[in-house]
Amino acid sequence: MSNEENAKNTEENVNSVEEIVKNVEESVKDVVQDVEETVSKTVDKAEELTSKAGDAAKNAGGNLVSSILSLKENNPKLFYGLLAVVTVPVLVIMMSGGGSNTVSGPKIKDLVAGQKYVLKSSNSYDPSATVRLVAVPGALAAYDDSEESDRNGVCQHLAQGTPITALDFSAAYGQAKAFVKVQVDDGPCKGTTAWALGIDVQ
Repeated sequence: MSNEENAKNTEENVNSVEEIVKNVEESVKDVVQDVEETVSKTVDKAEELTSKAGDAAKNAGGNLVSSILSLKENNPKLFYGLLAVVTVPVLVIMMSGGGSNTVSGPKIKDLVAGQKYVLKSSNSYDPSATVRLVAVPGALAAYDDSEESDRNGVCQHLAQGTPITALDFSAAYGQAKAFVKVQVDDGPCKGTTAWALGIDVQ
């Protein structure tokens, strides 16, 4: 092949490629135009349906209200009867609470200074549980016996059933006798005075 033939073939190839590119561009433009038209039609249809749905909801609400009001005017017995049928069960459900049983916890007895009592842990069913005694009444609120020395201190933990005498009282948390100053009447700590929780003195 000569150079002239190569140049001619190249020119023909370039021309055919240009035609293909033009055809592709026209096809893309046609597709884009079709997509735009379809989207526009879809949006218009959606707006139309939304408008119709809103109108239908308004009409339904208006129709319901108008039918209720016409029922009230035309047949008041039926209207008030339906109102009672709806209202009475709602009121019954609202007003009927649970049972009248109240939850009760340990109560502080009406303790009297000079009277004899026993120590009993109100928060434990374990018969081997001990009752904590402290030197200051408020110390029980912040009590933590995680230290070994707290558990092994002399006369700090007394067995349940230990006889005591109530000497004095201290108020706390809105209760007049929340803490009781006691004197131990029996055992190795006999004569020791300390403070205990009022609910632990029975």
